[in-house]
Parts: sequence; structure tokens; C-alpha cells
Amino acid sequence: MMAGAQEQGLKLLGAASGVSPYVIRAQMALGIKGLTYDYLPEDTRCKSDLLLASNSVHKKLPVFIHGGKPVCESLIILEYLDDAFPENGASILPADPYRRVVARFWAAYVDNKLFPSCIGILKTGKPQERADKVEETLSALGLLEAALAECSKEGDAEAPFFGGGSLGLLDIALGSYLPWIEAIGHLAGMPPFLDAARTPKLAAWVERFRAAEPVRALLPPADKVEEYILAVLYPKWKAALTASATN
Repeated sequence: MMAGAQEQGLKLLGAASGVSPYVIRAQMALGIKGLTYDYLPEDTRCKSDLLLASNSVHKKLPVFIHGGKPVCESLIILEYLDDAFPENGASILPADPYRRVVARFWAAYVDNKLFPSCIGILKTGKPQERADKVEETLSALGLLEAALAECSKEGDAEAPFFGGGSLGLLDIALGSYLPWIEAIGHLAGMPPFLDAARTPKLAAWVERFRAAEPVRALLPPADKVEEYILAVLYPKWKAALTASATN
């Protein structure tokens, strides 16, 4: 328990595995805001009554609890923290309304297009489908390379992050997936998806992001993600493919 958590009534329900990008997002945002909280690790194979009561719709992590009131979904938690604690730390969303919607658009793109394409490389057993997912992933990263150039503009200068001079919504959304993107590429026997030759701006951003606080202490190593994929996800995917083939 972190000091002051009980007084503020802040709790975060997260995965015990330590590799969930969605839980890590909430942890990053809480760190940026300088907030103390109780971290309650959950075994997703045996969900607690608190989790089931706090997120009765999806029954998923993370769940942030503030004064007994639950907030679900990682990107929603990030926005809530910005609204509920405006005086704490740096802003996660831009002040400008247009920049805010642009950040939301690309954060949704990362969740709905980039990551499903990337993890889809491992989920399929068909060579052509895998090749298609690789192409989709590279295409998505190319678009995010251009988005970084646009989002980081500050007059005639170029800021270090999507959020400008400090980490913002899109930095956290994309950055939380970095260990997964690296692990997936390694398991698929591919060269790195993010390299200076193909996406120079993103490659430089990755280095800055990994070195930033509170990221350094929160991002898991890629080999830990690989272990999780092999031990937990591969058996599920294999069972799903087998069931699909027999139907």
C-alpha cells in the first residue's frame, strides 16, 4: 500500500501477471498525477467479488476505485484521472479541444487496429493470414509515424511526445503495448517492427518514452510478456483453432 491511499480512497484492481498493457496504462497515469493508491492484484482465473461487483458488465481489468465508485476501461480511467485531479501533476489530455479529439482518435486506433493486427500474427495458423496481419501492423505503425509528426508540433519546433512536452493520452496508449509488440515480433521470428529505418520518429520516441518517469519502473521486459503468451494465451488460441476446425 502506498502512503495516503486510505485517506484518498484510491484503489486499482489490476492483473497479478504484471503484463497487462491496460493495467499499466492506469498505473502510468496515476504516477503522472502523483497519486497514491492501493494496488489490488487479481487472479483473472478466479475473479474476486470486488471485481465482479465493480465491473459487472465486462468483468475485466483494470478497475479504478475512487471513494467507493468504480471507473472501468483503461482509456476512460486516464480521462477520469485528468478530470478528477486537474491540479495533480501534468495534464494527460491536451487543453485544446481539437488536439483532445485527435489524441482520442489515435488512442482508439491503437486499440482497435494496431494491436489486434499485431497479436493476430500469432493467433492464426495460416501463412497468408499471418502475412496480411504483418502488413496491417506495418501500415498502422506507418500511420502512427505520421501522427507523431503532427501531434508533436509546437509552433516551429517538435515536442518529444505525442502529448507535447510531457506524456499524454496517446503516449500512454501506444507505449503500454511496446513490450507486447517486441514480444510478438520475436515469437514470430521477425525483425523489430519499430526501427530507425522504417519509422525513425517512432523509434526515437520509443527511447524517450522508455526513459520517462514513471514508465521505467512499470513497463515489463518483453521476455516476461513472451512467457505469458506461451503459457497462457497460446493454449487458449490453440483450443479455439481446434474447436473451429471441428465445427
